[in-house]
Amino acid sequence: MIILIFFITLWYASLFSQTFFQHRYAAHGAFSMSKGWERFFFIIAYITQGSSYMSPRAYAIMHRLHHAYTDTDKDPHSPSFSANIFTMMWRTRGFYQDIIKGRMEIESRFTKNLPEWPAFERIANSSASRIIWVGIYILFFVFFATNAWVFLLLPIIVSMGAVHGAVINWFAHKYGYINFKLKNTSMNLLFIDILMLGESYHNNHHKYPSSINFGSRWHEIDPIYPLIRLLAKIGIIKIAKIPVMAYSEIESTF
Repeated sequence: MIILIFFITLWYASLFSQTFFQHRYAAHGAFSMSKGWERFFFIIAYITQGSSYMSPRAYAIMHRLHHAYTDTDKDPHSPSFSANIFTMMWRTRGFYQDIIKGRMEIESRFTKNLPEWPAFERIANSSASRIIWVGIYILFFVFFATNAWVFLLLPIIVSMGAVHGAVINWFAHKYGYINFKLKNTSMNLLFIDILMLGESYHNNHHKYPSSINFGSRWHEIDPIYPLIRLLAKIGIIKIAKIPVMAYSEIESTF
């Protein structure tokens, strides 16, 4: 039971960091925050994502490339150029590593207004850090596991961030329904978004990338939206005044 609680807690905590900080804030600038709060959420992302921590800067660049080049060979995580979900994840990892290590030439429009904390990132993105986190997870499982089968959850925990990305970038470009006819394969994956904190409304997101609400229809509940409103109300963030428009119209703002 303790392992299951840990898994569920980490699933949603890690996903919150991804959708709130790395996706909506870093990649799309849907809201702003002070440098102090930005560094607070850097640390929260590191703690919640652990061994699968993703650099907000690298994530933002990679995701902006996804929007600009959706379903083309320049898309870092398009199922159109991978035989299966695992090869897509490996291909995405290649893009991420190239960005982190400066091996990829990035157009200036994709590098505007990025959250950066170089000293922290050197530690958080290091192999040593990831190995330490894996060790912590293994010890936790050894200490609390009461059934052997729960160890099947360990690989998911170790690669949690990659799993979240793969669920959306593979399945939400292959299955689901659409609200908006776009020149890409994005779809809304779930009728009720209970597993992905709004992220599965992918067709809506490709239509309105910088919207703070990923839901569009009455039944598409984005649980992060009211939280963003609350954080704005108490002054932690400030919602950007970005017109609601398709990516092709706003990409020049990056």
